[in-house]
Amino acid sequence: MRKYIVAGNWKMNTTVAEGVELAKAVAAKAQDLPANVQLVVAPPFTHLVSVAEALKGSKVALSAQNCADHEKGAYTGEVAVNMLVDAGCQYTILGHSERRQYYGETDEKLVVKTKLALAAGLKVILCVGENLDEREAGKHFDVVTEQTKAVLYELSAEELKSIVVAYEPVWAIGTGKTATAAQAEEIHACIRTVIAEKFGLEAADDMTILYGGSCKPSNAKELFAEKDIDGGLIGGAALKADDFIAIAASF
Repeated sequence: MRKYIVAGNWKMNTTVAEGVELAKAVAAKAQDLPANVQLVVAPPFTHLVSVAEALKGSKVALSAQNCADHEKGAYTGEVAVNMLVDAGCQYTILGHSERRQYYGETDEKLVVKTKLALAAGLKVILCVGENLDEREAGKHFDVVTEQTKAVLYELSAEELKSIVVAYEPVWAIGTGKTATAAQAEEIHACIRTVIAEKFGLEAADDMTILYGGSCKPSNAKELFAEKDIDGGLIGGAALKADDFIAIAASF
């Protein structure tokens, strides 16, 4: 049975003290959620150890927002996968649209990062999605298909079991725009078809696919009602415990 996941990407927000307070609030409220809904929070690197401590014994899993593309060495400013595991992470987000857009993250680099993360025992939330120009040019299916294949087709069937895909319509992040439930569903269905073509229908049906474009308490229920949308990768709303929990409770 497919797992429902609501993951909060805090991005470059909160101090350590604020992050610990937020994590504790989320953990306390998470106790009332259905057993088949997994909460994940992804604070900045500086917070990981402290937030891991705050989440101990709770239903909430810890994620990093990124990882290095090397195991160790002279890579100033980078954070290796074994460091993330040591800090208490169970997940890492990879390929977020902001990483692709601002830091030149390529599909080739994402393959390397994904394999390193999986080998270290981390689950990966892999982000794919089109920008506004690509959407308006009618290339959204092509872009998402290409990004999905570029990484997932390099994995084994066993490795695929530790992947969560997050669809980000880049044009709907931080813009106030939101994809309609129907627009989101058709891309999620496309991603599931791409997975089925390589790994079979059962693997595709088991894959958790999240919606990552301005998901809020006001629209979560409609989005999550679609058959191929299994949760959300939440940005701004994840910085308020009540909103984050309200989104998860939409299931």
